[in-house]
Amino acid sequence: MSISMQITPETSSAVLTEVDYGSPIHNRITGWYIREARLLDHRLLDEWQTYLAEDLVYKAPVRLTRRVQGFDTEFGTIGHFDDDHASMTARVKRLTGTKSAWSEDPASRTRRFVTNISVWETDTPDEYKVSSYLLLTRNRADAKDYKQLSAERNDRLRWNGERFLLSRRTILLDQVVLGMPNLAIFL
Repeated sequence: MSISMQITPETSSAVLTEVDYGSPIHNRITGWYIREARLLDHRLLDEWQTYLAEDLVYKAPVRLTRRVQGFDTEFGTIGHFDDDHASMTARVKRLTGTKSAWSEDPASRTRRFVTNISVWETDTPDEYKVSSYLLLTRNRADAKDYKQLSAERNDRLRWNGERFLLSRRTILLDQVVLGMPNLAIFL
């Protein structure tokens, strides 16, 4: 059964039709997220980069502490990430092709858990709005513990005839102050 629902202010005021869980398109998109997590966790960044659209917008706005009445303004205009395809290409190249990526040398050991994948049809054929939850665990060097990060990701996926490409990602981190010394990994 399809459900029409109002999407969060971040995604627009349009009423979109949710894609049924377990439907072929939902399953294909869920598979895309599983592959993406595996590529990132195994640091296959060159292959992961082929999943990015040329018009990519990749953002992680800083969360602000707000009272209940200001809940709709809890994300600022400054971000942890504010990238496009060119800057993401440069970041991948720096991590995979140079010896100057000190923040990831030695590389982080990460595990991404992606859940609560919801998919909506858009007005554009073969484009879907997707919301997912991310739990990331990260361990570096000889640390005895690991750090965690959780977030909601609001994405736009576009089918190009062969595969889905990520054209937009907004990462809504649950923390105001990140418990990680650097954030040179991709979310």
